[in-house]
Amino acid sequence: MEKGGNEDQASTLNKYALGCVIVASMVAIISGYDTGVMSGALLFIKEDIGISDTEQEILAGILNLCALVGCLVAGRTSDYIGRRYTILLASSLFLIGAVFMGYGPNYVILMIGRCVCGVGVGFALTTAPVYAAEISSASYRGFLSSLPELCIGLGIFTGYISNYFLGKLALKLGWRLMLGLAAIPSLGLTLGILTMPESPRWLVMQGRLRDAKNVLLEVSNTTEEAELRFRDIIVAAGFDENCNDEVVNQPQKSHQGEGVWKELFLRPTPPVRRMLIAAIGIHFFEHATGIEAVMLYSPRIFKKAGVTTKDKLLLATIGVGLTKIVFLSISTFLLDRVGRRRLLQISTTGMIFGLTILGFSLTIVDHSSKKLLWALSLSIVATYTFVAFYNVGLAPVTWVYSSEVFPLRLRAQGNSIGVAVNRGMNAAISMSFISIYKAITIGGAFFLFAGMSVLAWVFFYFCLPETKGKSLEEMEMVFSKSGDKNVGIEMN
Repeated sequence: MEKGGNEDQASTLNKYALGCVIVASMVAIISGYDTGVMSGALLFIKEDIGISDTEQEILAGILNLCALVGCLVAGRTSDYIGRRYTILLASSLFLIGAVFMGYGPNYVILMIGRCVCGVGVGFALTTAPVYAAEISSASYRGFLSSLPELCIGLGIFTGYISNYFLGKLALKLGWRLMLGLAAIPSLGLTLGILTMPESPRWLVMQGRLRDAKNVLLEVSNTTEEAELRFRDIIVAAGFDENCNDEVVNQPQKSHQGEGVWKELFLRPTPPVRRMLIAAIGIHFFEHATGIEAVMLYSPRIFKKAGVTTKDKLLLATIGVGLTKIVFLSISTFLLDRVGRRRLLQISTTGMIFGLTILGFSLTIVDHSSKKLLWALSLSIVATYTFVAFYNVGLAPVTWVYSSEVFPLRLRAQGNSIGVAVNRGMNAAISMSFISIYKAITIGGAFFLFAGMSVLAWVFFYFCLPETKGKSLEEMEMVFSKSGDKNVGIEMN
């Protein structure tokens, strides 16, 4: 695109665009809450209804298996009914799932509620970042597209806080309130989403050019900026560059995701193939490096390290959530300044260090017959270090990167494939971590994650070009061989 690079002319962040992304990102808070609250609720569920370690792993991980299904369906759904109504659907699923879990008379009902929420997570994590990317200008896309991940962190932290305070209630009431509270924000969000505009890029795919132009005028700072963005989008969607917004509701231009899977898997162009490899790879490594083991089973990790009482375990877990929020907040201001690639390299380097130290300290604790205060302290510091580096780079970049690299016609479903891999790996780690550390020791499990982080660093270095400051319509050039020269990376 000849004009695509001019899209970053805006000098200030558009407040209306920011408000739209914040509302869309609220669904991610509920998603994060479901993850965070379960880490503490498991302690009480086990005591109340007497479930085994295997049943705990299944209850913890089933959300992500169902989210995988939601991801695969969400891409086509958001192409068919739009980004906004897909987010609305996710919020409705969270509401239904929270009611089931809050009722929770037995393990089966808990599983049903967890599965319903899981499908909602798939819809939310696939669609919210795409909506944020499509409504943002190039100069602030990193910041706005990272807000859903920041909201996940806020949700996890809220879940940890809920665990701590509601854990003081009667056993049969406390954990049910923990899980059922998500119904309240879900209900409010379903109303808030109706005030959002639809993605202008989705509107263009439907041939609704005038509607798309009106949205761009609201989310751009100047008329000139809106015109430039509009021209780039309509050309990318297959319209003539000289057509105008009087061309409305053209059925021959309407696009609802037909043939996308063929373009992605059967007959991909070289740039699309690189995009798909990059998206799948970054989502794979986001969880293969072990973050879910820390976020979901941090009470077990701290207990293994020597923290004994439930109150102290939950307080230590709150520290994990707070660290996540602080460094996610920092990352939102670095993505458009430092760039995606450099943040990934810094992040994975720190993760390797944190995981290695955590594996070492937990191994020492495992082989000691007495309580070692220094090893306990080192375990906690290493855990926080890993969480900090993970959230300053890999966590936000994953969602920003996969939501921005695909061409318009492939974006929703291409991103859904990456997110499906993400949820699959999340489920694999959350459902197997207890079994893994019992087989190779808890220290060995984190040495394994450190090794995966090394592989992640190598993959990011060779396969992920820089996308900072590029318009969405320029991504095919970035991932083409000619584009490789511009990002200083050779891709074979």
